[in-house]
Amino acid sequence: MTRSPEPNRKRQRVDRHQQHSGESASTSTIMTRSRSRSTAQPLPANAVVPAPLAAVHEPGSSVASKGAQTNFGDESEVLESHQDSIVLTSKMLSELGSDQEVISKLGEAFSEPCTLARSFPQADALWAVDCPVDAADVRAAYSFIFENTSTEVHDELQRLTVDAINTMNAEPCDEHDIQMSAILIMLLNPKITEYVNGDSTPVFPELCSAIMNQPSSQRTSLMQYFATSDAAPNTRGSLPYTAVTGVRTIPDEQLLGSDSEQASFERYVDIFQSYVTQEMVKAAQRVARPAAAGGEPTTQKVSLHGLSSCSLLAVVQCMALVNSYNNTHKMVSYTAFYNDAVNEHIDIKDDVPRFRMPDGVSFCGYPFLLSPTTKSEIIRIESVILMRTELQDSFFRAMFSGVTCPYLVLEVRRDNLVRDTLYQLDLKFSQDLRKQLKVRFVGEEGVDEGGVQKEFFQLIVRDVFSSKYGIFRASENSHFYWFRPLVAPGKDALEEIRLTGQLIGLAVYNAVILDIHLPPAMYKKLLGVPVTRDDLREVDPELHHGLMQLLNLTPDELEFLERTFEVEYEDLGELHTHELIPGGAQTLLTTDNRNLFIDKYVDFVFNSSCEQQFAEFKGGFDRICGSSYVRYMRPQELELLVCGCSDLDFAALERSTIYDGGYTKSTVVIQYFWQVVSEFTDELKRKLLFFATSSDRVPIGGLSKLHFVIAKNGGDSDRLPTSHTCFNVLLLPEYSTLDKLRERLLTAIHNSEGFGMI
Repeated sequence: MTRSPEPNRKRQRVDRHQQHSGESASTSTIMTRSRSRSTAQPLPANAVVPAPLAAVHEPGSSVASKGAQTNFGDESEVLESHQDSIVLTSKMLSELGSDQEVISKLGEAFSEPCTLARSFPQADALWAVDCPVDAADVRAAYSFIFENTSTEVHDELQRLTVDAINTMNAEPCDEHDIQMSAILIMLLNPKITEYVNGDSTPVFPELCSAIMNQPSSQRTSLMQYFATSDAAPNTRGSLPYTAVTGVRTIPDEQLLGSDSEQASFERYVDIFQSYVTQEMVKAAQRVARPAAAGGEPTTQKVSLHGLSSCSLLAVVQCMALVNSYNNTHKMVSYTAFYNDAVNEHIDIKDDVPRFRMPDGVSFCGYPFLLSPTTKSEIIRIESVILMRTELQDSFFRAMFSGVTCPYLVLEVRRDNLVRDTLYQLDLKFSQDLRKQLKVRFVGEEGVDEGGVQKEFFQLIVRDVFSSKYGIFRASENSHFYWFRPLVAPGKDALEEIRLTGQLIGLAVYNAVILDIHLPPAMYKKLLGVPVTRDDLREVDPELHHGLMQLLNLTPDELEFLERTFEVEYEDLGELHTHELIPGGAQTLLTTDNRNLFIDKYVDFVFNSSCEQQFAEFKGGFDRICGSSYVRYMRPQELELLVCGCSDLDFAALERSTIYDGGYTKSTVVIQYFWQVVSEFTDELKRKLLFFATSSDRVPIGGLSKLHFVIAKNGGDSDRLPTSHTCFNVLLLPEYSTLDKLRERLLTAIHNSEGFGMI
């Protein structure tokens, strides 16, 4: 998992301990949590600090490293120093003699949010800097309540929690900092997503509203608590937390080691995800059609606009806050925010138009919830809406200004694809590019219902990336294409680069998957995401390795290299030099500036050396997709949208295939067919896909998402299989033997270029 560069918290705690150990014994130092996670401030001995935020640290006491128990002597001494302010711990609850005493103690703790915040303080002073709440102790307390007390206690805990949340929303408190502790304690309740108000409305959205009503700095503090609270050691020796509702998906043992903060953060993500899933499933069931006789109810789609009754919007907005923090700190994978229930039940046809309204409420406005498959469907629906609009406008324009074509028609020659396409696209207006694409190969009879354009894209992309145009070059090790450095790109080269961007945009707009090999850095730059050193590994692995080796060289070894801040590259057979910084020719590489050298070299590869080329490429792409939902995708998702996925799971294709003309999955020739296909290499499988669909690429979501049909095309004969590529239909004669089917099928897929009328 890639992590953003952050100070090592273990190192911070050791440094802070050493700092305190060096102070005079006459000065009492109190560790307080500030808005900066790693700041330890010495305060006067008579300073008043809220108990959950402070722990006394005497000079000379020993502090263990992260993951080990901090040695403050007898823990009871630490607790005694806060006896007047600590309201509740799991140990206190377990020592009470009756349910009524538990209810009384809970009533005391939940009487005010600020009172609740003083419960379960983190006894380890160094960990308290990151999170003042002992999350393990909170979980142990809830576990004790739900496993060892009566339903009367459970009901009272719900009432107290609901009252505390309502108080936070109705009576804003100036102590925002301490309220974050109260919110964290309530979030750790494993039944918090099930609690309801007196009118049966869910209370969890109101807790999310309380979070969103806090100042920005305190919301950020809460996100930091998410990352550290479950990573802290259990200083009270509480029993391990046991899930009550099954919401939690991460075992305690996975919280150990270097990934503990990621696992801690993901626990809280799961809390929000569980509520969204719960409400989506309920909403889908409410609008489900009644079951027919002997059948099952038909699940309907739902939109965020239609879920206002459960206040799901507040929860989704809170998740957006968590996602934003994750985007910066890379705590968990972005896929942890995908919600399966949303992607299954979202009413895209209703959500997309609402998303385009100025005040529309739509799941489309929260793309972190949506999978690549859902996003690709959103883009497809957007395209269909625009195509229909342009079709209608064409008919109206024809009434007043003469005949206009309702489609974007390209007539091209196979031996001159690039020039023909470039010339025709240059003559088109922007609104013409939003029409449905129709391609006709000169001299061929094929009618384009989707199949012809798919082959057109495959062929022209192969041409523009070939060496004869010289605008892209491929690394021998990675096989990814990147711009060739050019001193002064010519007009023709820039036009061809712009055409490449337009072609990719047109393919996305017309839902065609391309066989192109662009590095992740290209998709990052298209979406405005900064590139990093790691991206260079994909474009030029050898160069990346060489640059990283510089970090391991000694000062003497770097001096021996006599390397300056210059880069040499070749353009049309001539060697050129580029200074990475002003005066780079006179600046020697040293241990002090080698990181700057690496960063400037990476910037040269991805920016300086191809500034004009990329501007043209992006301009061509944005001409088609600049205002589409593409801009809400992640680079990895855009790559899937353009290239499809790489998983050739033909078992999934077999399960989803539709049969027509008298064939069924049990027909002998169908069984022969799948037996032969299972023996194919990946190359032959791609050839079969190309033969049947005019594309050898796998759609987002895998081959199970491909609408593939095998239809009967007569009895046993010597005819070759044929296909309707526009509709992904394979026409298969009912061959009498396995060997005959294998021979006829291989002959067909090895000779699959070109179209005719059948």
